[in-house]
Amino acid sequence: MKILDLLASALRSINRNRSRSLLTMLGIIIGVASVIGMLALGSGASDSIKGELGKLGTNLIMIRPGADQQRGVSSDVTNAEVLKETDIKAILNLCPTVNFISPVVQTKSQAVFGSNNCRPYVTGAYRDYFFMNNYAIKLGQLYDDRTGKSLQKVCVIGKTVAEDLFVNEKEAVGNIIRIDKIPFRIIGVLEEKGETMGMDGDNIIIAPFRTVQKRLLGLSYVHVIHAATKDENDVDKAVSEIDDVMRGFLKKVSGGEPQYQIATQKEMLDVMGTVLDMLTLLLAAIAGISLIVGGIGIMNIMLVSVTERTREIGLRLAVGAPSNVILWQFLIESIVISLIGGIIGILLGYALAEIGGNVMDMDAEVTMSSVLMAFGFSFMVGIIFGFFPARKAAKLNPIQALRHE
Repeated sequence: MKILDLLASALRSINRNRSRSLLTMLGIIIGVASVIGMLALGSGASDSIKGELGKLGTNLIMIRPGADQQRGVSSDVTNAEVLKETDIKAILNLCPTVNFISPVVQTKSQAVFGSNNCRPYVTGAYRDYFFMNNYAIKLGQLYDDRTGKSLQKVCVIGKTVAEDLFVNEKEAVGNIIRIDKIPFRIIGVLEEKGETMGMDGDNIIIAPFRTVQKRLLGLSYVHVIHAATKDENDVDKAVSEIDDVMRGFLKKVSGGEPQYQIATQKEMLDVMGTVLDMLTLLLAAIAGISLIVGGIGIMNIMLVSVTERTREIGLRLAVGAPSNVILWQFLIESIVISLIGGIIGILLGYALAEIGGNVMDMDAEVTMSSVLMAFGFSFMVGIIFGFFPARKAAKLNPIQALRHE
């Protein structure tokens, strides 16, 4: 019997029992749709988070103080007076791959203009900070480091601060606001940065480093040092150079252990990417369990089908039909049911990815690899779970089958 004849026979059998066949396919449909949807949403979430981290600059290097140990208890790392502004010159002179560098201090303070007020993050940093963290000026201008050294009270504000304090952004430039009762003149408004890692990247005021450090916070140390390379491929080399300078020239070591921590944006991206990829695969694997459930449903229905058609099988065997033809007849029927369920599941998976992407406000793109994988799984489920019923049908004794009621 030809393959096309067996295929036609399988389609006729499925058509005769449409409701039962559809219920049989349901497990496959749900399984395939879940796998495709989960992979698309997981991939979309991964790209979205990587994009958010990428806004901070992939070649960014952060040097933080190590936590102080007092009676076995770690204190707040920002209170560890390890990093100094004088370290900046040493790093810049002795680390040739470092292109930008800035000390950073930060606090959350109240900003007031007239009767309006808000509570943004106030950052004190060099001019390089804007370039390292991808901040662009929209109105006005940036300050230079000579301004910072003279402790001038000027600042650049984000869009959210401008909207909270003024009627429009243009009105902001040139006006004086008070940050914790200290007057600061606004010299520029930044381009909109948007939300970054769940935080409003525009709710920020950036002012000269020494002005914030001395006048606003009254500190003598640095919270964190930001550095950046010209090329992201030089990040690892820059980290090695900075570590050598911190250990050797600056002697930031206590008891053989470094008093600082060096982290890179690239490391954060890699770790986040690995975690998200594993989570996506885990979710897809959990969703794939329904494919096994669907396969068990196919095997159950095929066994019922073999029982119902025992006399038909016996008759065909009695007139000389080879047992392998009987096996292929039921196996192809199982594969067809599984593949039809797989195709419907793929279409439903596309719909789930589109709906989920819109709800979560991200791009959830279905990849061809996930479609092929889901289709391949449904094909394998049809073979694996259809083989036992098909083999049972092929092994029937013709005489006993003809006697079956």
